[in-house]
Amino acid sequence: MMEKELYASVIPCSARPLVFDEAKCVGCNRCVNICQVDILLPNPEKGKPPVVVYPGECYYCGSCVMVCQREGAIRLQHPLMNRAKFVPVR
Repeated sequence: MMEKELYASVIPCSARPLVFDEAKCVGCNRCVNICQVDILLPNPEKGKPPVVVYPGECYYCGSCVMVCQREGAIRLQHPLMNRAKFVPVR
């Protein structure tokens, strides 16, 4: 049986859906396992945040943030065009 090596590289994209706080993230990869669209890969360097390989595929469900055991280690950042600023009507 022939072994195959798989390679993945980060796909360039203007979207940056996930922001990791490296001081808080312990590299447990719970977010990698829960991601519904598989945009995350475990970081080869132990204790580091996962690698966001396909950022444009994220549909901002927030399951990665909810499953994280360290509050504030991962933050969901919606695209600028999807953010709204509501101002009180006078």
